[in-house]
Amino acid sequence: MGKPADRAPRAMTRAEVGAFLDALAAANPDPRSELVYRTTFELLVAVVLSAQATDASVNRATPALFAAAPTPAAMAALGAEGIAAHIRSIGLWQAKARNLAELARLLVERHGGEVPGDRAALEALPGVGRKTANVVLNVAFGEATMAVDTHVFRVANRSGLARGATPRAVETALLARIPPARLRLAHHWLILHGRHCCKARRPECWRCVGARCCRYPDKTPPPAPAPAPVSRRGGDS
Repeated sequence: MGKPADRAPRAMTRAEVGAFLDALAAANPDPRSELVYRTTFELLVAVVLSAQATDASVNRATPALFAAAPTPAAMAALGAEGIAAHIRSIGLWQAKARNLAELARLLVERHGGEVPGDRAALEALPGVGRKTANVVLNVAFGEATMAVDTHVFRVANRSGLARGATPRAVETALLARIPPARLRLAHHWLILHGRHCCKARRPECWRCVGARCCRYPDKTPPPAPAPAPVSRRGGDS
């Protein structure tokens, strides 16, 4: 997951937290998951597949998988080998294929083929940890959960929004610092901000809408403009 920056920023004040979230909300008033899905089951499968993989790679693989197995019963019937044929382009595909086959079987056996809206029931499924359960509860069931992936972990620590050495510590801090009414959307704002602006190797601070509130001490300047091409004129013949 990574570690907090060595030069730890001071914590944002409550006012700065509010202003930071205001800026993210103004820039993206209706944030959505970048995973492509149609049903709660497809969302759950896509989130399981996205562990240690990009959403883009998942979105390339799932159309054929969902066409072959749109329901838990169909995916259980497909089995690990059949699932694997569709997801070999995704990291850890062998383990994920096994997990999805068993997950689908248990959804049919324990939940009548429906995805449960209960954290304990979700986390009892193969391949579903706390982060995955938080995403499903947030996106599919509208709960004010905070899934801490690598992007949220980085943004929270780097900005001073909420520091912690582990994803669970950051989740606890974010739940305490973000107003409850904003938690559900804040989950998306922070993921997307980390993915597209507050990047791991070099944050693009010069275009960050929340830079005024961010406490990161090493803000990056805009890249230098490319040098103008040298004009070369031919001599007289």
